[in-house]
Amino acid sequence: MLRKSTVAALAAGGALLLSTPAWLPGRVVALRMKLFARVNGEEGLAFPQEEYGGAARFEEIYGQPAANGRSKGAALSDLFWYWLAPGADVHQEHLEPGPRYDEVSRRTLAFLSGTSAELYEAAARSTRRVLDTLPGDGVRAVRLRDLMMPVWAEFFYTLVFREECPPEARKLIVDNAEDVVNALKCTRPRHMRRRERLTRYLLRRLAAGDVPHELPAGLTRRQHAYYLQGTFFNTAVVQMSEAMAHLLLVLAQHPDVQERVATDDDRYLSHVMNETFRLFPLFGVAHRVTTADIELEGMPRIPTGSVLTFSYPEYHATGYPDPERFDPGRWETLSAKEAHHIPFGIAANRPCPAWRLSPIAMRAATREILARFALDSPVSHTRSIPHRAPCLLLPRDRPTGTPAHRALRTALAVRDRAEDVGRSVAQLVLGTYMVLDARRTRPATRFFAEHDTEGRPSQAAHTAPGTADACPFTGRT
Repeated sequence: MLRKSTVAALAAGGALLLSTPAWLPGRVVALRMKLFARVNGEEGLAFPQEEYGGAARFEEIYGQPAANGRSKGAALSDLFWYWLAPGADVHQEHLEPGPRYDEVSRRTLAFLSGTSAELYEAAARSTRRVLDTLPGDGVRAVRLRDLMMPVWAEFFYTLVFREECPPEARKLIVDNAEDVVNALKCTRPRHMRRRERLTRYLLRRLAAGDVPHELPAGLTRRQHAYYLQGTFFNTAVVQMSEAMAHLLLVLAQHPDVQERVATDDDRYLSHVMNETFRLFPLFGVAHRVTTADIELEGMPRIPTGSVLTFSYPEYHATGYPDPERFDPGRWETLSAKEAHHIPFGIAANRPCPAWRLSPIAMRAATREILARFALDSPVSHTRSIPHRAPCLLLPRDRPTGTPAHRALRTALAVRDRAEDVGRSVAQLVLGTYMVLDARRTRPATRFFAEHDTEGRPSQAAHTAPGTADACPFTGRT
């Protein structure tokens, strides 16, 4: 016979084990953040903060001309360059201000140009092509980010090459984008060989003269490949997939909103998108490095070389009644220009180049999906969305609430809670490893020790004859 104390201990242990999905993920995430701060070093000034005027002066500080440094001088840059390799030195988000950034930015906007009707139809066509490949015709359990990534791979391929995307190219783009975003979320380690397969493909297409756009001047062919890979087939595909995962998951968890979006005009859908971006901004924290002192009335001086970190979630939570509540109706009277709402950054300081294109393309994709499916999901919804947004796709012409539908819904909820445990531990381990590896390899620090802010070899690090076009990280030309 077991003693009562032993039975009680076993019962307590069992209860603790069964309750791990409720408490372990949050504890592990908090521990991971502490480890990141300890390992990566705490640097910079965080905004908004009361000493610098709080949310009321957030955009004023963010928009200062001297808050324009991007990579040089910030320890955070080593980690971001590590995640975005290869070619982080020509990635538009991480270029230093100057002629090279201006040229790259100009060319990117040309790639993304087009009439609203053209962009809408291109996004709708890409969505239809992917939805047509879904197997079966019943209820489907999908992960929304995985569903949308091939859509945006096709869409941005058509913008870059002005032709229909072949399956092999779509797979290369999706594999690359998935590897980048999984590393960024610390759910899987990075696989450089997977990314380099896309680089080789782009180099072949560039050598054949297959890109019908003017590319940024002053870059080598390999740098042109990295520019296309980083700007369009990494950042653009990842961010649009994340944005759509948030939007579709919101609709799946608010059936009244979903039904109105499916039958209402685009004005209401715009309100839903604004509220989704407010609650789940794609950017967590953007950092800038000051290139001169910033002196503003009523606040302490910000010295040259300071790293400024701007928190989008914190800013988006200010200035609204009941800010944690999802309420598209608030945008009936709110103006996005006047609200604390900067989903694409601010115009004065390197806004997202797809600020015009994204809402158009997202609207088209949403319409195509809701024309075929009703969405339903009981899973958690956080800004980082590491579970890739599990969801049920229910054919529009089939009844909902059936026993099979309810069983799948329950299974989805149980699986999500169980996966949280293993995923949070994996994020702790992999995140710590990647932070340490980035500090060891120091890709941004090494680059700026050998190059100026325009990417030219510095006087302290002359290149050997015949290697002027070599990639600074791989040595390849």
